[in-house]
Amino acid sequence: PDFFPKNINGWFWSANQARLSPTNGSGFHDWSFTGGFQPAQKQPDNREEIQQGGESESCMAVLNNFYGDGIKWHDVACHHEKPIICEDVEGHLAFARQTFPNIRIP
Repeated sequence: PDFFPKNINGWFWSANQARLSPTNGSGFHDWSFTGGFQPAQKQPDNREEIQQGGESESCMAVLNNFYGDGIKWHDVACHHEKPIICEDVEGHLAFARQTFPNIRIP
């Protein structure tokens, strides 16, 4: 119940379960102000489920100017493969090193 409503309070770092600031608050977050809806809606917008009848957008991706908004956070359905952002946790770094052997990960 602490994470509801999901699009406001439901975001957290999976590595340590640390919560992200509510999306409607003044704490730091870098959610985009736009996305695929017309007219544009700020993120997180759960567009894939609402507009396309697809999966819930329960994962966060850092998109590089995909919607002309710079490098910003967007909610995405979790089946979309995106580059991984690791916290400095040895288990995650080991996983990334094994999964992406051609990338130098210190």
